[in-house]
Amino acid sequence: MFVFKAVGIAILAFGLRAATVQAAQGSIQDVGRTFTLGSISYFLPPYSVSSLQDPLSLSKAGKSASDGLVPFSVIPTSQSLFDDTALQEAVDAWTSNDDVWSKDFLRGVYITYNGTRPSPSISLLSAQKEFGIDFVLTSGSYPSGVELTRSLPSGPYFLEVATGRVFEVYRLYNDENQSFLYGTISDGKGGFRVLSARIPGAATETIGVPSRLYFTPTPEKPLAGMRLGVKDIYDVQGLRTGCGSRAYWQLYPPKTRTAPAIQRLLDGGMVLVGKTKTSQFANGEAATADWVDLHAPYNPRGDGYQDGSSSSTGSGTAIAAYPWLDFAVGTDTGGSMRGPAGVNGAFGNRPSHGAVALDDVMPLSPELDTAGIFARDAKLWATAAHWWYQDFKSFTHFPKKLLFPVDYFGSSYLTNPPIQGTTAAIFNTFITALEGFLNTTRVEIDFSSTWNATKPASVSAPTLQTLLSTTYTDLITLSQIELVADPFISDYSAAHGGRMPFIDPSPLARWAYGRALPAGRREEALTNKTIFMDWVASQVMKPDPTTCSESIMIYPQSQGRTNYRNGLPSSNAAFSDASASIASTRIAVYAELPDMVVPIGEASYASAITGETEFLPVTISFLAAKGCDLMLSDLFAALQDAGIVKPVGTGSRMFT
Repeated sequence: MFVFKAVGIAILAFGLRAATVQAAQGSIQDVGRTFTLGSISYFLPPYSVSSLQDPLSLSKAGKSASDGLVPFSVIPTSQSLFDDTALQEAVDAWTSNDDVWSKDFLRGVYITYNGTRPSPSISLLSAQKEFGIDFVLTSGSYPSGVELTRSLPSGPYFLEVATGRVFEVYRLYNDENQSFLYGTISDGKGGFRVLSARIPGAATETIGVPSRLYFTPTPEKPLAGMRLGVKDIYDVQGLRTGCGSRAYWQLYPPKTRTAPAIQRLLDGGMVLVGKTKTSQFANGEAATADWVDLHAPYNPRGDGYQDGSSSSTGSGTAIAAYPWLDFAVGTDTGGSMRGPAGVNGAFGNRPSHGAVALDDVMPLSPELDTAGIFARDAKLWATAAHWWYQDFKSFTHFPKKLLFPVDYFGSSYLTNPPIQGTTAAIFNTFITALEGFLNTTRVEIDFSSTWNATKPASVSAPTLQTLLSTTYTDLITLSQIELVADPFISDYSAAHGGRMPFIDPSPLARWAYGRALPAGRREEALTNKTIFMDWVASQVMKPDPTTCSESIMIYPQSQGRTNYRNGLPSSNAAFSDASASIASTRIAVYAELPDMVVPIGEASYASAITGETEFLPVTISFLAAKGCDLMLSDLFAALQDAGIVKPVGTGSRMFT
């Protein structure tokens, strides 16, 4: 006998129309039910997806009901004889491909026929005994079959015997790494609402995911059924946007429309399963020193107590932690996608500036803001990129010129071959394989020296650091003060009798810096950015009619170094780029280039937390000319096919 226990019925006095009971003081609305089937927790939405209205069939199914519900499986088949072998094949495939369905959903089966031969039949006598199937129902194509009011895809469902209503089912997972603000579920009207479910005994948020069996990718929906987490600076219809601030979240009502960037992914078939945490107002924050309003998500790699980077921390940690999540969206202004991708060991990107419209997304600096996506598989990542990033330049071949900036790698690997077992050796092994794939050899350059030799004659600044040292901070502080800080503080003050909202240390310090800047600094910063962008396009990352980008430049993104989250670094002590050149991560920021992070290896270390040898990600960044994002995406997919790039796993280790 299967174990089936109702562990709660979530009720709410306000919200969507559902099964409503009128009372003297208001209405009680069913917003879903949480159940345990076997040892797994599930959620049933308040709305049904179909119904069974045949009394005889309901009577047959009702004998297996618990609390008025019975789990069953819808199994489409094109075979004219659906027998024990056919059922076993379906069970094997579903067990392998879906984490929601289980054999507990074989309490009953509903067989639908989509074949072309006449007079289909069923023979499941042995299977019924083996799997404990109590009842077998069939569609109208079979003798004595009955139709559902709406045809359903394959997968697990619940039947409410009293009404005949059929419900989809969501499996519930703990957010153990505290990456999410909350789980989400469709409201049935094009928007979303917070998932009203909790796993019994869980101390963290609960996320619900639908069965993968419900979805079939098509050219119109190539991402059908892919589960998506979204950084909480993107507006989503029906949900509040909190931007990492408790006061901001409480002040503003749920949004009435979804950001076009997210809607595009939903239109492609992705399923939004939750909003992920962001550092406050997308400013850079250290896990312990700066996160105050929210608790910083946990990086799952290594000992589990390394900083997850920021600001797309929730999305980056989630994709590295949870096999039930396929994609997570973040943003990158100065490194908020690439930093988390590097330290959490995932594929992640900063696209060419302007690749995706950022309407209804909280800005840090519109001149620098971009939308990126995390994944664990290069080929899936490429599929998402081709759907999301439209109107990019075409190419027929991969570039043959591979730029190796010695000032960012630390030295020449040709004249000073790395010692085996070092991170440098991991980089060099990968680069050598990349050279073989592209049938080329690396060209070593010194980025800052290249600037000094070829910079515009009109530029008087002696170094790149001098030209750009405060460009980033000037732009983000001045823009966010105008577009976010001042309106928010004014609105909050008006709503709270003149009180000020709490602001985390990082944005508070940055806004104070921006308020002290003299007039004209924004214009000066934009001018310097444009000088650098034009120079990069003409001297370093030139466009090409056949390869899109004449060259590819690589640099180290993460090197397996520890950054324990229980440390207390000084909070935002410096804002400027203070290297002899500029930080490698800033090149794409100022030049508006795609910068894509690829995991390539792991570095061992002696953990101060576990006392054991642990491993942290080693990742590399790829730069190309503006608009050549899809060329890079296709390159990584091809490298994965060639075994040079590998999908990463979840948890402590990327590769096992």
